[in-house]
Amino acid sequence: MSTFEVQDTVGEVVARRPVLSRAFEQADIDYCCNGRKTVEEACREKGLDPQAFVAALNVAAPSDGEETMADTAVMPLTELVDHIERTHHAYLRAEFPRLGGMTAKVVSVHGEKDPRLQDLRDTVLALAGELSQHMMKEEHVLFPMIRQLDASEETPVFHCGSLGNPIRMMELEHTAAGSALERLRALTDTFSPPEWACTTYRALLDALAHLERDLHQHIHKENNVLFPRALEMAERKRRLPEHRSD
Repeated sequence: MSTFEVQDTVGEVVARRPVLSRAFEQADIDYCCNGRKTVEEACREKGLDPQAFVAALNVAAPSDGEETMADTAVMPLTELVDHIERTHHAYLRAEFPRLGGMTAKVVSVHGEKDPRLQDLRDTVLALAGELSQHMMKEEHVLFPMIRQLDASEETPVFHCGSLGNPIRMMELEHTAAGSALERLRALTDTFSPPEWACTTYRALLDALAHLERDLHQHIHKENNVLFPRALEMAERKRRLPEHRSD
């Protein structure tokens, strides 16, 4: 079993044991966009005892579902980007039209009772538009670059300069998506339905909670696993000609 310390980053912990993402979710600790914070920093921001939290991580038994979770830390880079497209991109493309329809119905029925619902719908639609463009850039620019890097003996010459340029842009867009998720959580009282909520409203809140969990996993896999590994590979392969000339 892995042993964790308070100075480990949140992203490192989840990368080493993906099942522990649930522990961070339960503590309302962002392990995707803020994955570079140490466990100690993240715990203190939430008023938690870092040592007690790490102790709980270290004794946590694997859940029944842990073996089925993708071990992205050891996947070849090409396999990892394929996994992200098939799992997370496909989910978002299927889910956003559904969320659009559900938010329209809930606003039309309950909008006068809770004015926040229109803001909720606007936030969902804006997030859908931004992530649709984001996924297109990944699938047509960044991910092909990573596949090319993975298949090459040396770091290829990319049209946009270094691999770090598009990665930085994607990370900024991930931060914006994280802010939108925080707004959705605030607008729904942490996805808690009021007593008068209809079935569609309750289903919408459940879907938004699932969206948050999936996007946290999605962004974590890119920010804390895919991007650092791709940059490390690019640097390592860039240095190969130096060693060959020795």
